[in-house]
Amino acid sequence: MDLIIRNATLVDGTGAAARLADVAVADGRVVEVADPGGIVGEAEELDATGLVLAPGFVDPHTHYDAQLFWDPSASPSALHGVTTVVGGNCGFTLAPLLPGDGDYVRRMMAKVEGMPLAALEQGIEWDWSSFGEYLDRLEGRLGVNAGFLVGHCALRRVVMGPAATTDDATPEQLAAMRDLLAESIRAGGLGFSTTRARTHSDGDGVPVASRRATVDELLELASVVAEHEGTTLEFASDGCLDGFDDEEVDFMIAFSRAGGRPLNWNVLTVDSHAPERYRNQLAAMDRCAAEGARVVALTMPVIVGMNMSFLNHCALNMMPDWGEILGLPVPERMERLRDPATRRFMAERAASPDAGVFARLTGWDGYVVGDTFSDENEGLSGRRIGDVAAERGTEVFDTLLDVVLADELRTVLWPGATDNDPESWELRRLAWQHPAVMLGGSDAGAHLDRMQGANYPTRFLADCLRGRQLTTLEDAVRMLTSVPAELFGLVDRGVVAPGAHADLVLFDPETVDSELLTLVDDLPGGTSRLFAGSLGVERVWVGGVEVVREGRSTGATPGTVVRSGRDTRTVSIG
Repeated sequence: MDLIIRNATLVDGTGAAARLADVAVADGRVVEVADPGGIVGEAEELDATGLVLAPGFVDPHTHYDAQLFWDPSASPSALHGVTTVVGGNCGFTLAPLLPGDGDYVRRMMAKVEGMPLAALEQGIEWDWSSFGEYLDRLEGRLGVNAGFLVGHCALRRVVMGPAATTDDATPEQLAAMRDLLAESIRAGGLGFSTTRARTHSDGDGVPVASRRATVDELLELASVVAEHEGTTLEFASDGCLDGFDDEEVDFMIAFSRAGGRPLNWNVLTVDSHAPERYRNQLAAMDRCAAEGARVVALTMPVIVGMNMSFLNHCALNMMPDWGEILGLPVPERMERLRDPATRRFMAERAASPDAGVFARLTGWDGYVVGDTFSDENEGLSGRRIGDVAAERGTEVFDTLLDVVLADELRTVLWPGATDNDPESWELRRLAWQHPAVMLGGSDAGAHLDRMQGANYPTRFLADCLRGRQLTTLEDAVRMLTSVPAELFGLVDRGVVAPGAHADLVLFDPETVDSELLTLVDDLPGGTSRLFAGSLGVERVWVGGVEVVREGRSTGATPGTVVRSGRDTRTVSIG
């Protein structure tokens, strides 16, 4: 034995009641779980009295595809107890890659996933072509376990070149995509991901390649996934944002059945002010199950901190008819934003049903002013727009625009989400009990200076232990560990049991939480990201090797690339 953790409060990931236990680790695996004092042997020992020992958390929706090259620790996810991440979501991967096509992919990822272009240019060598070569570049240099789906946009671009965003695939091109997907999965790809969402455009402002694909193309590619063990499907769509119509439900059923695999989508947003969308999306999941498909909605158990700007591209650009205004050159944009008629139009469109999920950003009075840049806005940082409007005697939305105009649009704004009310939290509690709902959707590794969802495990645990207490500690850990592990068919992960990988997190139930968000300049190219460390996370092990000690990364890289068929098993949709 290499390590014996003694006297821990074991929450093993299955949902079973917490119990005192000793846990022994050898060669990267849990080899024994016993009552305190029940393990005898020579090994390093750690007294975990008063601490909770749980399986490492599994984050099912990340975009760490690029960040892991300059940050093998997957910061800050590992600090919050995450030991396995899934990337390659939403149809976006860095491989396969055409020679000389790195510039296009970098600009696309900067646009759709908010990865700083300078970081992508300076933090990665871009020296691969196949999906297998990409995975090999990461193998042996990871602080966490990481698996990657194969992105539809990359497949189309390699086969079709620039025509990927404009043309239907010919039969020969579709056959080539099938072959390329099969090759990528044989190399370890976890399955296939795609996007049909209107919010996804490339660096040229053109809808990304997968949005040009026909349903027949998507079903053909899903059928390739069916031929390989331990694979899965993932997609994004307008229905994920607004609610599903019958045609999209039909597609999800056909897609899951063609692949013979679970299909997951991101993200179920629960808002008591728009209960019809929540009910529509859960009803869609029920219909999928009734017709022999397995479709799972990811949802976040916390309100994700994010900031907004009228200067740089963000979620505000997704408001109906706002994109044209916010896409103007800054002088013209400012002129339009000063116009009373434009202001009324923007407010009306944001309040319309067309806003879909982005309607949660319309609580203008709750917006908190962050960084400011003008004398006129001095003293406003940290203040609510509603309070400023009351002082000035102006309309709330007008006040918001007056503030950002005074800073030449550079003001950082922190939205007051409309879905942070008791009714929304009760709906979330109910959603977590639905068989087609799973926790996840952090987007970690994306939108780096706008949002930070990677800290959701510790925030959720803190809320369960000392906050709203919407579920038990045992069930919270189950939802963070064995549930996502089972959906992806991760072999021997998500539980603490003899034979399981020794991916473990040890935390103090009295203090576990997240630090507050802060902006740090630690990305390649001198670019910034939002960061939050953990509180109360004493140790994190990946494969029995300590990667976090007392809330700080050790720099160890024991993680592995999770490869389909070797590290995953097939999950039935029946």
